[in-house]
Amino acid sequence: MPMSAWVLPDHIADVLPSEARHIEELRRGLIDTARGYGYELVMPPLLEHLESLLTGTGEALDLQTFKLVDQLSGRTLGLRADSTPQVARIDAHLLNRQGVTRLSYCGPVVHTRIDRPLASREPLQFGAEIYGHGGLEADLEVIELAQACLRTAGIDELLLDLADVRVIDAVLCGVELDGAHVQRIHAALTGKDVAGLEQLSRELPGRVRADLMALPTLHGDLSVLEQARRLLQPSVAMQEALDSMAWLAAQVQGMRVSVDLSDLRGYAYYTGMRFALFGAAAGRSSQAAELARGGRYDEVGAVFGRKRPAVGFSLDVKELVAMVPPRPLVAAIRAPWGMDASLREAVARLRAQGQTVVCSLPGHEHEVDEFHCDRELVPDTAQAGAWTVRNL
Repeated sequence: MPMSAWVLPDHIADVLPSEARHIEELRRGLIDTARGYGYELVMPPLLEHLESLLTGTGEALDLQTFKLVDQLSGRTLGLRADSTPQVARIDAHLLNRQGVTRLSYCGPVVHTRIDRPLASREPLQFGAEIYGHGGLEADLEVIELAQACLRTAGIDELLLDLADVRVIDAVLCGVELDGAHVQRIHAALTGKDVAGLEQLSRELPGRVRADLMALPTLHGDLSVLEQARRLLQPSVAMQEALDSMAWLAAQVQGMRVSVDLSDLRGYAYYTGMRFALFGAAAGRSSQAAELARGGRYDEVGAVFGRKRPAVGFSLDVKELVAMVPPRPLVAAIRAPWGMDASLREAVARLRAQGQTVVCSLPGHEHEVDEFHCDRELVPDTAQAGAWTVRNL
């Protein structure tokens, strides 16, 4: 039996008026928030040559990327699954600035598969990134901007979860392991698979094995950092990672902070600090969900011939909208439909003033769904040929 023409692919959905309005209002708020911090908006294309999209991003993004053939050139194109590589290309080749560059973006990305139940394969990704500064000041600014964006959405109670890929790099430093073995260790750490980790570390030096087995236990409040200093083998890289997280945790305001030293999601992408922000909308009893994630990825521009310090974050606007209460309907003015010149002039004048005016078509005078018509345009009884707005 042929599939109905209106059935969409799995995990792809239309966005209907009420949700679309909410998404668009939130998108504007996020972009304005980023602009208030000095971030310039860019709009990279939805598709481009596959090698440009995937160079240096790791296998995970490759598996998430839809591929197609360009009918003009015969080359393979990709639909972007993440905007950050494109923004890095813009910074490296199109802007090519010497100093700090702050960029933001908001647009759809497409995934070949979902990474968790009920997720969409077409997120609306918003993000912001700083290029050109390798210090903790940029890390802190990105975290604070992510916090401000979530507050713009109406979420105030936030948990900041910190990690740093330099911790595992320091633990495995000097150990000869093939890439597949290292990836399995990372996966076991991320999943806190103690049994699997014990098996994978069986042939490693005793000190390295002890550190690996300690990492899954090192998650919780800020006391974890002091525990790590006591339990893990000290090194310059380890001290830098722990000191960085401690400094960031001390600077952030208005958020609870937790640490998870075995969280290696996106390891191939990040080069230092990584973070996630968790929260739930005010007045809701639902469990806190991850709303934004980011970190430092200083290697992202190297494949474009310009390695620059980089740090940023991203979030899915569609997911964020689902977490916050619906916004009130837009106040509007209901007007009769007609060809009377004075009526049409009155409607045009109100719209020019920024008012929403909904003209009721003949026979449909009460069919206004997505606007709160709290006023109506009626003939002015005191002046012939004039119109006035009356409260309903």
